[in-house]
Amino acid sequence: MIPLRILFLSAEVTPFAKTGGLGDVGGSLPKALRALGHDVRVIMPAYKQIEAGYPGVTSMNRPFRVPTGAGAIEAGVFAGTLPGSDVPVYFIAEQYLFNRDTLYGYWDDTYRFAFYSKAALEFARVIGWRPDVIHAHDWHTAPAITWLATAGQADEFFRGIPSVFTIHNLAHQGKTNWHIFNYLGIITHSLREEAYDEVNFMARGIYHATMVNTVSPTYAREITTHEGGAGLDGLLRYRQFDLHGILNGLDYDEWNPATDPNLAANFDLASLDKRIFNRRALQARANLPQVENIPLVAMVSRLDWQKGLDITGEVIHRLMNGLSGPAQFVVLGTGAREYEQMFARLASYHRDKMTAFLDYNTRLAPLIYGGSDIFIMPSLFEPCGLGQMIAMRYGSVPLVRATGGLADTVQDGVTGFSFSYYSSDAFWHALQRAIYFYNVDKGTWREIQQRGMQADFSWERSAKGYFQLYQWAIARMRGY
Repeated sequence: MIPLRILFLSAEVTPFAKTGGLGDVGGSLPKALRALGHDVRVIMPAYKQIEAGYPGVTSMNRPFRVPTGAGAIEAGVFAGTLPGSDVPVYFIAEQYLFNRDTLYGYWDDTYRFAFYSKAALEFARVIGWRPDVIHAHDWHTAPAITWLATAGQADEFFRGIPSVFTIHNLAHQGKTNWHIFNYLGIITHSLREEAYDEVNFMARGIYHATMVNTVSPTYAREITTHEGGAGLDGLLRYRQFDLHGILNGLDYDEWNPATDPNLAANFDLASLDKRIFNRRALQARANLPQVENIPLVAMVSRLDWQKGLDITGEVIHRLMNGLSGPAQFVVLGTGAREYEQMFARLASYHRDKMTAFLDYNTRLAPLIYGGSDIFIMPSLFEPCGLGQMIAMRYGSVPLVRATGGLADTVQDGVTGFSFSYYSSDAFWHALQRAIYFYNVDKGTWREIQQRGMQADFSWERSAKGYFQLYQWAIARMRGY
């Protein structure tokens, strides 16, 4: 394997900044690539928590100027490493653009991330580190891909560098007006997917990247359809021979039931019976009766329409009303107000059977994975999903809708349960089927648990897939 220099651009990198799966990939994939022998450098924005003083992160005292259509803007740089590795992480700092209370949600988001993208490339030049490939993630980094494929080809330092663009969630596209190209110093043409005077950065990343991928094979197929393409299916079909699906991995050091300090009792494949102590601890934490031999169903999720919550309320209400026998339910998550209110109302109706933790609690989540029996993910769409992988690793049997990465990771009746048609009835029938096995066939249930715990979702396997993609991108750029 020939070592590569890989410039890794992501708006989120765990543990420094995370709102979802993008952050998990940003914090795990570079370490897996480094373990294969590659020189990986990560560049992300210096958000407020970095500016305020993040442990292990220090200022480089090396300001540099970033050329833009609004004139050269000075940026600073903080530096650190990914925990548990020697992978460098550089944080682009700018006085006004990133030192804010939240990561996203501002009127100038497209300009904020256009600046970050341009600054990340300029910083590589400043330190004299020319990458063999640039790997950019989601629309926030698409300005870098767009500049590289247009104005960057006139720059000797960047000319000929191939790029890989990873789609984590096609629904978020980064739309703005045409003036952004003046800001970036780009002269180009419009795309069919863009309205008059509009720039769609997700579309631009797909169009301009050397190779494109998304985070599961099934999602890569789904986004080329009218139903799953979020208005970009035509462009994705145009790039279909350069479009690949590589399943996300799971950080086995972080998610390990044998060593997780957040569990009441650690366990592994050979000591599954110890899960009962986590179940009891979860019931106590949730103020639920410590009843055994009834299914404890759980959900850990961002409370968003994408997660299938509009078909979930009715199913949980049926479950709590005993229509499939005695059961308990625990949910952990925060998000849209209507879904928080839905779970709060359900919990108030079924106080002795259900608890809703409506917050973001990273220490509680492992106990839910390690103490529940059935873990539900009825997503409308799911590019990859990590919850089902974590649940399997912790011995909780996943019940999912067969879409995207959920279809690629959960085998119905083998490592979990699934349903295809997006409806509360289909969801309910799948849940009844899972509960039947839990109640009636303990031997089969234990085999499903064991097969799930033995499944290989390591980042090493995913990293090898990305190395192959980098090689293809390099060969494409060289005309092979």
